[in-house]
Amino acid sequence: MSALRKNFAIALMIAMSGTMAHAEPKLAAKDIVIVHGALVDGSGWRAVYDILSKDGFHVTIVQEPLTGLTEDIEATKRAIDQQKGPVVLVGHSYGGSVITDAGADPKVSALVYVAALQPDAGEASAQLLSKFAAPNDAMRKATNRATPDKYFFIPPARFHETYAADLSASDAQFLADSQQQLAEKALGAPVSVAAWRTKPNYAILTTQDRVVSPQLQRWMYQRSGAKVTEVSASHAVFFSQPAAVARVIEAAAEQAN
Repeated sequence: MSALRKNFAIALMIAMSGTMAHAEPKLAAKDIVIVHGALVDGSGWRAVYDILSKDGFHVTIVQEPLTGLTEDIEATKRAIDQQKGPVVLVGHSYGGSVITDAGADPKVSALVYVAALQPDAGEASAQLLSKFAAPNDAMRKATNRATPDKYFFIPPARFHETYAADLSASDAQFLADSQQQLAEKALGAPVSVAAWRTKPNYAILTTQDRVVSPQLQRWMYQRSGAKVTEVSASHAVFFSQPAAVARVIEAAAEQAN
């Protein structure tokens, strides 16, 4: 090789290495799967969806039937199966119990709990809720539909103060009127595995929550060693402060491996 060609090759390698050194780092996870909580559906997550999508993530929102924990886990697993992976799995409220079990899927690289229940293996949602009474005792005020299978719901007249105190009256009414009832048996079913024991987990603790006690949230997230972000918000934080929720999800994606 002539000296000229050799010098050109060296210069080309240096230029390429400089380009590589300044390249933008790739996010470890680009697929986000969101599991909504009880008493709502996925429609309230639109603002979070828009933020994440604009930032380059592929977002899937699971529409759980809320007819039982097994059925809700299966619906979530079907959504995970559609992803290329790795996946950041997000759960709100009762959805935290769902992702705790479904998150054992090898595609899932990190878990995000948003004002969510975080049971250990063998624990049920109702078991956790009984540890600390929520301010305003929202679950006591919830009404059972008079059917053999019994479904929980919050009466629309109580929804604003109980679930979504930091929303406007019209936004809270929308959530109340699109409310999805939860089968009582779903709260009593224990999870079979706790994915947070083996995977990175993040949590948003809602300090003004009247459904899942902030005290209970703090206890659960300390037990799991979650990276906690406290937000002064109601249980409807995904609707009232979507940017704060999206930031935590994106932080989980950036650090997932």
